[in-house]
Amino acid sequence: MSAASRAPLRSNRTSRPAVRVRRRAALGAGAAVVALLTTACSSGGTSGGGGDTGYVSGPDGIATVKKAERVAVPELSGPTVDGESLNVADYKGDVVVLNIWGSWCPPCRAEAKNFEKVYQDVKDQGVRFVGINTRDSTTDKALAFEEEFGVSYPSLYDPTGKLMLRFEKGTLNPQAIPSTLVIDRDGEIAARTLQALSEEKLRKMLAPVLAEK
Repeated sequence: MSAASRAPLRSNRTSRPAVRVRRRAALGAGAAVVALLTTACSSGGTSGGGGDTGYVSGPDGIATVKKAERVAVPELSGPTVDGESLNVADYKGDVVVLNIWGSWCPPCRAEAKNFEKVYQDVKDQGVRFVGINTRDSTTDKALAFEEEFGVSYPSLYDPTGKLMLRFEKGTLNPQAIPSTLVIDRDGEIAARTLQALSEEKLRKMLAPVLAEK
């Protein structure tokens, strides 16, 4: 028998273990992307300023930016959870409190009544409240949340999080659920927090922007 005939036959197919390893790696990378886009519900968090960001995060977790360095809020429009349509740009000239929430998020549930209470107190002072409901598979869940906590202001329905991705990185963009932003009368982002808010903290976050002329 020749040396050639004694040599082990080589298959052109990649070994099963190697395929499994590559498949697991690909799935892991995909999961990382999904995790990035589906920001996890969290009870708090802060983000500091620095570099060229133009904003500063205070010890209370509320980040603010000087008026001259603010950036415009992106286009935020579409259907609401109750089937109406809404465009945040229509509220230019008013101060807007923008809250990103999901019915599945415990911190969102903890802060919901605080938002409604403050909204009722300031809605006649040129302040609008708008929610962005995200990661709820159906509007039924979002509507049940609003009914349970007596939420009377509108919320855009954004199940895939596409509205959140419109915010520029490096600005006061929402990075957690819940996140809350205050938009000034010029339609620019003035403040942000990445935590559930008490009634006191929400008022503290809103007051300086509301006082601007």
